[in-house]
Parts: sequence; C-alpha cells; structure tokens
Amino acid sequence: MRPSQPPTQNRPRRKPDLTLPLPRRDPSFAVPLPLPPTSNSAPSSSNSANSVSHQTQSPLLLPDLEKVQRIGSGSGGTVYKVLHRPTGKLFALKVIYGNHEDSVRRQMCREIEILRTVDHPNVVKCHDMFDTSGEIQVLLEFMQGGSLEGTHKPHEPSLANLARQILSGLAYLHRRKIVHRDIKPSNLLINSRKQVKIADFGVSRILAQTMDACNSSVGTIAYMSPERINTDLNHGVYDGFAGDIWSLGVSILEFFVGRFPFRVGRHGDWASLMVAICIAPPPEAPPEATREFRSFIGCCLQRDPAKRWTAVQLLNHPFVLQNQIQNQNQNQNQGFQHQLPPPPHQNSSSHG
Repeated sequence: MRPSQPPTQNRPRRKPDLTLPLPRRDPSFAVPLPLPPTSNSAPSSSNSANSVSHQTQSPLLLPDLEKVQRIGSGSGGTVYKVLHRPTGKLFALKVIYGNHEDSVRRQMCREIEILRTVDHPNVVKCHDMFDTSGEIQVLLEFMQGGSLEGTHKPHEPSLANLARQILSGLAYLHRRKIVHRDIKPSNLLINSRKQVKIADFGVSRILAQTMDACNSSVGTIAYMSPERINTDLNHGVYDGFAGDIWSLGVSILEFFVGRFPFRVGRHGDWASLMVAICIAPPPEAPPEATREFRSFIGCCLQRDPAKRWTAVQLLNHPFVLQNQIQNQNQNQNQGFQHQLPPPPHQNSSSHG
C-alpha cells in the first residue's frame, strides 16, 4: 500500500494568472503611413533634375527660344542672343558646329552636363544643352556688356577690381578641378551691373578635343603659356591650373597697357608668337606702374609654372588687397599704403 498523502486542504491555493502577453509585431507586415505634404519638401527626382539644370519654374525648351541676333562667331561655332518667349528672358545660345562621332558627342554631352552644375557670380552660368541633328547647342547666361576685348584700364584700382573678380571665378573653377585652358579678354564678359564673368570654360577644351589642330586659329595661342606651346619645356609636363594663371597675367597686362603686351602682335604668325612667348623674357609691367602691380604681373608671368602663384594666392596679393580696401573706404588710402607688406618682386621665384 502506498503511504497515505497528507491532506491538501491546508495548502494555499495558487491564484490563476489571467493576464495575456501582448502580441509581438512582425515588421514584415508593417505598412508605413504616408507623411503629410510640406511646403519645403524635397522635389521628386524628375523635378530635381530640372531645378538643377534650369533654375527656372518652367523648363527651357529649344522651340521656345527665338534668335534675336548673332553676337559672336569663331572656328568652332556661333553665339546668338536668344529670347525665351514664355518668360521674356534673354540668353546666349552657343551652337557648336560639326558632325561628330557618337562617342565624341557623348563625351561632349557629359562634360557640358558637368558645366551645368557650376554656380559662381564670376562664372557665366550654363543653363542647358541641346543635341539636335549633330549640332551641340549650349544655352548660357546673357552678358549685356559683351567681352572685355579691346578694353584699356590704366587706372589701377579699377583694374584690381577686375582682376579680383576674374581670380574669384578662376579659384572656384580650380577648386572644382576645372581648367579653363583659354583665358583671354574675349572670354571675359561683363554685364549691366559691372560684374565680370569667365565664359567658355570647358567648352574650349571640348572644341580642342574634337577639332583638328591645324584648323584652330593662330590667335588662340597668343595667351597660351610657354610650356603648353612648346611641350619640350617643363619636361613635357603641363599644369593646366598654372597655364590659366599665365593667360590671366597676359590679359591683365594687356588691359593696363592697352595692347597685346608682347613684341609681336597677337595675330602674328605662329613662329613669331612662339619665339616671343617661349624664348624671349616674359613681358613686364611698365616702369610707371606701381610696385604692387609690377609684382602682381611678375607672379603670374613666371616662365617656370611651379613658381607662378595660384588663384587663391593672387587674391591675397597686395595689388588686389590694397585696391579692394581703397575701393571700400577711399578715405583711408594714404594710411593703408604705408602699412602694406613689401611686394614679392625680388623673391617671387620662391613662390609656387
């Protein structure tokens, strides 16, 4: 017989647990609710492309552009002043001639696509690009004052302001690893508000890649650096950024003296230009110029590209800084001139 169990009547009874666990949510079945619309919400992908490239409420379509007049032409194409009929705004339309191969045209379109993202107050805005019937057409900001070709600015404060604007745009391009390759007075434009802007950046390189060298005009080499004309110089290494600085220096000196600063005309034959640029000593500012301006030109026109100052360095050159302060506060002209550090004329070769 089993032993009798003790009575269980005195054992405390366990209270029943009537609580139920909350069900666990399976995230795979979750359906997010849409957010309410906001006024500053990000645009869709299709709209964002238009907002980046057009910067206008309505897209810029080629049929909406009416040619008003031709404002320039060259070996690579023609530039027209055009009216956007829906908005009444004026633009410049650059038509690049040539029936290019598909691979070349795709490369041109890719590079122009990059140029459409450039946004700086001293760089001409590239609004859009059209590829029609083998012609590349680039829609650009219209500059009412035209180019600075033929400009004579012997007044140094005004010239320094002009140089500062060009250097600001050039420093922006160089920071973005964009080399202009064709800085010259005809590619420096001015608008009705006296803003100076760099034009034809990148497009000149596209043209150089797609045009035969013997068809390019002789005048384009007049502002090229020595090492770009003669590839034997500088051990065959070409620094495009330093090349832009040389071209800037030639242009600024031309504005000051009122003529092409070399002993030969800029439309001279190729051999004469090569001797003047690659063999003869670099041109200098005339003796009547201030020491700051002579130093500025010397920092640009160094034969060794490694010794040329960068755009950022030139923005801090005494010639630019002195006249910038003079323009802002003309009452302090005399006192500030005595506080300037000596221009780096004697040891300019030590700066890169």
